[in-house]
This record gives sequence, structure tokens and C-alpha cells, in this order.
Amino acid sequence: MSHASAPALPPPDFEVASAHPEAAWLRQAAAARDWAAIRNYVDGLPAGTDRSFAVRQLGEVKGVEEWLRPLVEAQPHDVLALTVLGAREVNIGWEIRTSYAAEHVSREQFAGLHAHLRQAEQLLIRATALDPAFDAAWCERITTAMGLQLGQNEARRRYEQLAKHHPHHLTAQARLLQQLCPKWSGSWDAAHGFARECAAVAPEGAPNAGLVAEAHFEHWYALKGAERDAYLRQPHVRTELAQAADRSVFHPGFQRAYGWVSVTGCFAALFSLMGDLPRAAACFRLLGNLAGEYPWDYFGNAAQSYIRHRDAALARG
Repeated sequence: MSHASAPALPPPDFEVASAHPEAAWLRQAAAARDWAAIRNYVDGLPAGTDRSFAVRQLGEVKGVEEWLRPLVEAQPHDVLALTVLGAREVNIGWEIRTSYAAEHVSREQFAGLHAHLRQAEQLLIRATALDPAFDAAWCERITTAMGLQLGQNEARRRYEQLAKHHPHHLTAQARLLQQLCPKWSGSWDAAHGFARECAAVAPEGAPNAGLVAEAHFEHWYALKGAERDAYLRQPHVRTELAQAADRSVFHPGFQRAYGWVSVTGCFAALFSLMGDLPRAAACFRLLGNLAGEYPWDYFGNAAQSYIRHRDAALARG
């Protein structure tokens, strides 16, 4: 039988709700301004749930700020409302700034970003004062620390406040990892060190060891030309990635917690890039056709790069 007759694989699905259906419900509730339903949902989440996921879905809904601002004025002690509005202000600021490198961002865009981040910061400071254990508020404050350039120590301090109550918080760890990279005035030693630390203490089967892959991916991406291939050929990089995958995505008890799609995608991309097609194929099989924006949008066209790497891996891995 020829390979030509094999059915074409479905295109990658970047819709968050395909992996986590509650995302669609949350966005609908926000669009319908049904605060009571949103409150009940978030309050009812099991202890230890990464509530940043829900807050992020709500904070991405256009116009949600129009009814949240009066709500927060009327109920200044509603920690969830303060946090969602804070997340929304962060998003509005980042939309103004755009994701371009700093040299392509105008002074007006930076001013717009900083104005919204300062508004977010006021809301989030109040939220963490009212409830120091509310993970999603601290998580947003890691982002505001980065955008307002409050420095590595302040970002770490905020992460540590969150980690007291939530020691394996993947969203917060991933946000701090970005800040620890050189592009945000960190260093590769700091980034890799933090990723290894998170991986070492996380439970087996948790997605946190994926931070090791994220740090290597960021490091690879920051290099140019032949340096990239040389980086991925280093034996310690290969060993570390294989071990991190065994602790997380390839572990029999792998938890498909929030963030698992990006974690698996990051391993898939790296194993593909280093020519380890059996491991890359195993990652793509785990994903089915699910995809996260990260890491695929780093390659330019996210869907095309996913398909190219997946098809090569599955053909030979």
C-alpha cells in the first residue's frame, strides 16, 4: 500500500476551548455580563486550580472593561472583579504596545502601555492585599512588573508571594521565565536555573518540567544561523530535554492541566528541530491536532510551521 493514500491529517486547532471547553463558556458569560455566573464558577473551582486560566479568558473579551469598571467602583472588595479588570487593562495596554521588538514600538505606544499597566497595578495591588492567596492576581502582577520594568528582584518577589500558596503554578512560572530571559534584562543562567528548579520539585507527570523545554526554545530562538543548530546538538541539551519530557509529557500519569498543549508543543518543536523524530512524533500524537500559539507563532506562520514539523515527524517517527 502506498503512503499517498493515507488520509490527510486535520489542520492544527488553535482554539483554546477545544482543549478546555470551559473557555468558551467563560467568554460567553463575560459577553453576556453575567457576573454572578462567573463568580460562582471561579469560586467553585477545586483548591489548587490555576485560576489564571479563567481570568485570562475573561480578560481577553473585548468591552468587558465597560461593565467591570462600574462593578469594581460599586464593589471595591470583590477580589475576582479587581483581578479580571486588572487583566483586561494589561491586555489593552499590550494591544497598544503590540508584540513587536522594542525598537519598532513608538513612544506613544509605550506611553499607552504604561498608562494601562499602572491602572492594572492599582487594581491588582488592592486584590492581593485583600486576598494574598489569590493566585491569578499575583500572576497578573508578574506581567505588570515586566511591562513596567520593575526589575528581576521585584518580579521574583511577586512570584514567591504566589508560590507560598501555589508552589507549582505553571502560568506564573512561565511568566517569570519570560522575565528571566535576556530579552527582559535577565540572563540565560537565571532562565535555565529557574526552569530546572521548577521541574525538579514538581510532581512527576505534572506539566511543569516543560519549562525546561521553554527555556531551551527561547535560548535557541535568540541565536542566529548556524549557532542554532550547534546549540541543539549539545549533548547536555538533548539529555536535559529527554529527561524533562520523561518527567512530564511522556510520564504515564501526565496531567492535561492548563498549559499542557503549549508544553507538549514546545517539546514537539524542539525534538523536531534537533531531528529526534520518534520523540517529536510521540508529542504530536499526544496533541492530536491541538496547538497553542506558543511556540508555533515564533516561526512566522504558526499553522504552516506546525503542519510542516508534524508531517515530517509522523512520516518518519
